[in-house]
Amino acid sequence: MPTLKNSLILTAYIIIFITGLPANLLALQAFAGRVRQPHPAPIHILLLGLTLADLLLLLLLPFKMVEAASDFLWYLPELVCAITGFGFYSSIYCSMWLLAAISIERYLGVAFPIRYKLSRRPVYGVIAALISWVLSFGHCTIVVIIQYFNSTHRVTDESNITCYEDFTPEQLEVVIPVRLELFLVLFLIPMAVTIFCYWRFVWIMLTQPHVRAQRRRRAVGLAAVTLLNFLVCFGPYNISHLVGFHVKASPSWRAEVVVLSSLNASLDPLLFYFSSSVVRRAFGKGLQALRHQGSSLLGRRGKETAEVANADRGTSQTEGAPSSDYNTG
Repeated sequence: MPTLKNSLILTAYIIIFITGLPANLLALQAFAGRVRQPHPAPIHILLLGLTLADLLLLLLLPFKMVEAASDFLWYLPELVCAITGFGFYSSIYCSMWLLAAISIERYLGVAFPIRYKLSRRPVYGVIAALISWVLSFGHCTIVVIIQYFNSTHRVTDESNITCYEDFTPEQLEVVIPVRLELFLVLFLIPMAVTIFCYWRFVWIMLTQPHVRAQRRRRAVGLAAVTLLNFLVCFGPYNISHLVGFHVKASPSWRAEVVVLSSLNASLDPLLFYFSSSVVRRAFGKGLQALRHQGSSLLGRRGKETAEVANADRGTSQTEGAPSSDYNTG
């Protein structure tokens, strides 16, 4: 029977899944269509890579749900544990470096606009995305190594098998230093790069008189969402690595901050919205479709009443509401 803490963790995972998956699928469709066009911009390649990282995390989230529902005991095959941990943590760290690459692209675009436009090539976005994926997946092979070569479930009996949670002293001698290296290389460096680039990006956007107020608001929103990702989603989880290195053990609150790291998959669609007009249009169409379905459902449900009151006016209102809301969108 799961405890209250585990029930809250399970609930958080479910909310992240049902909010993040449809938004990221919409973003995937938008970015994939944009990248397939001739001469795609590097920013769209980077945003597509970030979307794929989020979707990988979201597709693995049901296994984390099962784990939380099972009181963090692992009853699935060991191979599933290794694959889930490897993909889950790799996607988190990949997102950090992709966010840093996006911030660099944004800063260069406003700080050196002419030089950037002349030298902008789609291959640069591909290279940056590949570096992010290789860095994160390469570092997170430690999950597979620990799980297979010195399996974590050997520290308990067969009825208390865990997945990458409990470690022997010998395992901690490997895990703790590696987590510190993850903190330094895959969190601290990209966060510092991101903060510098967005500080300069926002300052330039706010001080240029020819920049429209709407673009300034989007620039501030983009920087705010990215900073929120690092401080709220990624920060606590990576601080647990630092604390673990100091006390030579995994902090007892690690499971809670892993949930916060998953939250970035729900926050990134906001970043996509502020970053790309392609996504804004896709989200607008998606919302319009939902509202149209809701209006149709309400129209069918109240059809008899509407016909008795005023059939023509009821039909006009049902058909016209969705489109009129998006005349200015």
